[in-house]
Amino acid sequence: MGAHLNADRLADGDDPAAVERDVTRSFARINSAPLVILVCLTMSEMDQYPDPRRREAEHVMAIQSTAMAMQNLLLAAHALGLGAAVMCAPLFCQDAVAATLGLPAGWQPQALITVGVPADAGKPPVRHSLADYVWRPPGESG
Repeated sequence: MGAHLNADRLADGDDPAAVERDVTRSFARINSAPLVILVCLTMSEMDQYPDPRRREAEHVMAIQSTAMAMQNLLLAAHALGLGAAVMCAPLFCQDAVAATLGLPAGWQPQALITVGVPADAGKPPVRHSLADYVWRPPGESG
């Protein structure tokens, strides 16, 4: 993943020193975590449709299900007093991750979740007003 990150960032014209720092930091985050979970998506249990519209919808449902499973992993880690962080790096080099780990055919790497004992309490959560994120049709009040 580091080689892909390095190549992509350099192709974007980013400063080589900044790219090296980013690659080194990402490598350290993964390798220093006591537990790393690779979250993958597979279409093997999903419905199969003959038309592209429904096939795409089924794939989106699989992505949503995978994301919800990741959220549940994060909540479970928190409930156990552990810290967890999502890294979506595998999305940028799925073939390399699958080949390196010898994943079964059809498994699509989505994210890494690093899990461990938190070094500190972290930043306090930012609470936004619900009104900033809820849309209502004109004329309706809440």
